[in-house]
Amino acid sequence: MSEVFDLKARLTEMGITPKKAFGQNFLVSQFVIKKIIESVRRHEFEDLIEIGPGLGALTEPLLAADLRPRLIELDSDLVAHWRGRGLDVIDADAIKLDWDALALKEPALLVSNLPYQISTHLVIDRCFGPRAIRHMVLMFQKEVAQRLMAEPRTKEYGLLSVMAQLHFKMRKVTDASPGDFFPAPKIASRVLWFERRPEESPGPRFLTLLKHAFAFRRKYLLKNLKGVVDKSKFVRLQEIFAELGLSEKVRAEELTPNQFKDLFTKVNQ
Repeated sequence: MSEVFDLKARLTEMGITPKKAFGQNFLVSQFVIKKIIESVRRHEFEDLIEIGPGLGALTEPLLAADLRPRLIELDSDLVAHWRGRGLDVIDADAIKLDWDALALKEPALLVSNLPYQISTHLVIDRCFGPRAIRHMVLMFQKEVAQRLMAEPRTKEYGLLSVMAQLHFKMRKVTDASPGDFFPAPKIASRVLWFERRPEESPGPRFLTLLKHAFAFRRKYLLKNLKGVVDKSKFVRLQEIFAELGLSEKVRAEELTPNQFKDLFTKVNQ
């Protein structure tokens, strides 16, 4: 993949050092880069967004493939570099950004070697939109990727699993070792592909229910949900469990994402 430059040489050339505050671990593996670019090119899209272009491990091959991403970058040095290259750069924190204000054309695709500290927050936020983002190709800490795709009744299964699986279809693209980055992180990584499901999201109140549901994993779900409804409605909650065929002794980790959605719908009728 000759289009991909030596990132270590680019760091020296630009006089930039990785900033720990921004979670900068620059991707240097041409194999992993190739897998990500192939996954991006598998889909048609009207808008392409990249979070954290860094020194261009993904940006350069995207440009070489005649794909012109809009960039979201927080590091002012890198913002200046990419604007100097003539690209549309949004100087902002991807977590604090008003994504609806981007007015993305549908379908849009989001790609990123995500800083680990924002990965779970970003996925949950994108569950709620913009719905124009039809596909995502994102790098995660391997442990987080496993939680995203975890099955019920496993220790990895939780709020993140339910949110992601209810809103997206997912599959593994490739794994990345610490040596695939500079500087090398202490943990392994995994790239996942996402496709938004056509159903409407149940909304932010659903997230509140999940936070209560998984607050104390060993407690029964019914007890954890006391904080979701008024005391006067708690009897109704017990009735809803019966209507859905759920035992009063069921725990949150035993429900599938769709069962959580059915429970939420009943609670809010």
